[in-house]
Amino acid sequence: MIKTDIIIIGAGPVGLFAVFEAGLMQLKCHLIDAIPQAGGQLTEIYPKKPIYDIPGYPTVLAGELIEKLMEQAAPFKPGFTFGERAETIQKQEDGSFVVTTSEGTKHNAPVIMIAGGLGSFEPRKPKIENLPTFEKKGVEFMVREPKDFLGKKIFISGGGDSALDWAIYFAERNESRVGLVHRSESFRAHKDSVDKLYQLQNHGKIDFYTHAEVVGLRGKGQLSSIEIKQKDQENKWVEVDTWLPLFGLSPKLGPIANWGLEIEKNAIKVDNTLDYQTNIKGIFAIGDVNTYPGKLKLILCGFHEAALAVQTAYKIIHPDKRFTLKYTTVQGIKGFD
Repeated sequence: MIKTDIIIIGAGPVGLFAVFEAGLMQLKCHLIDAIPQAGGQLTEIYPKKPIYDIPGYPTVLAGELIEKLMEQAAPFKPGFTFGERAETIQKQEDGSFVVTTSEGTKHNAPVIMIAGGLGSFEPRKPKIENLPTFEKKGVEFMVREPKDFLGKKIFISGGGDSALDWAIYFAERNESRVGLVHRSESFRAHKDSVDKLYQLQNHGKIDFYTHAEVVGLRGKGQLSSIEIKQKDQENKWVEVDTWLPLFGLSPKLGPIANWGLEIEKNAIKVDNTLDYQTNIKGIFAIGDVNTYPGKLKLILCGFHEAALAVQTAYKIIHPDKRFTLKYTTVQGIKGFD
């Protein structure tokens, strides 16, 4: 049994910042995450993408932000259970909770903070019969390390920000063919990205198919070509090394939905008038996983929620003590030995 003051479910940016805020109040944390490293969406989905709305950083790569948050949390020596999903929560007679993971690891604490972002993510996959045959063998649903794709014949499907961002990224850097396939002529991406896309097409940097979709895959053990169906034209087979169908990710709450928490539109309802506590005393929800009137799904809002949640957590953990939080410029950062 792993014992701590606060169990944090989700090791994304908000969960990591909660470690820092708790540490300032001399509270220890242990984080649980289903993916094998810290960072949540930022490391799993888009580690190389820039983020522009973190105070003090005009721009910062998602992966770099996680590195800084880990560095900030390090003095407080958080524990981690990676690669295991929090499956059940059981309340004990003493008021504390036991969280058991998918691998049977048990964690005990008087307070739980759910910082699971939008839950677990599954890519939205096109309905092509032999798609599973080529997954990880030429078909990828996200870009973790862009350099692994350079020099390859890449085709991307989609019309959102992610699809256009990566199409532009590779078209500007790749000597080999880059293509984009989209079902219509309108996009869900920023206008600047759409304008850039057409500029690259005019300069012969990208093959662009509108009113089109990929309907077939071919290869011997490894993807070698895709079949493109385009409006008012015959189907066309195109040689590729990699196809990226970027139709977005579908968030799912997973086991969280079975923990007795009040759920509204796939998010956990919390009391935002005070501390972001759920309908179960001692369980908080912070970051994108929660909902309340006026909610904004921004990382910086999650940081704010974490700071306030920790204040009430201290009172639950130490009901007979009083802690006055001073400015860090006054009290400094006192880590754990």
